[in-house]
Amino acid sequence: MEKVTSMIRLRMSSQDAHYGGNLVDGAHMLALFGDVATELLIIQDGDEGLFCAYDNVEFLAPVFAGDYIEAVGEITHVGNTSRKMVFEARKIIAPRTDISASAADVLSEPIVVCRASGTCVVPKQCQRKNK
Repeated sequence: MEKVTSMIRLRMSSQDAHYGGNLVDGAHMLALFGDVATELLIIQDGDEGLFCAYDNVEFLAPVFAGDYIEAVGEITHVGNTSRKMVFEARKIIAPRTDISASAADVLSEPIVVCRASGTCVVPKQCQRKNK
């Protein structure tokens, strides 16, 4: 199987902050993984498919407004209609409000904030590639 990967990189805004202290809801990482999964399915099958289930989700570090997050995913198994995937979200830039309102640091080592794995399905009649 050819390796199929995808990556999204974006900044968490104050609108993404759901809790006090500008903390971003962990479910936001799952939404990013959903977007990565959609791209993976389009690359693999030419169709957006459907996300069926996560079989594992780990929230490993907090995410705050101003953080830049890189969400990556990979298809690890292709079945008849199912596609198993793994995901990882990493903080790559963090704001430095202790210095100034606009200061930020590129992290020398990304911080893994969330990992997950799950299964998507692309109905046979919707698969346009790799036939």
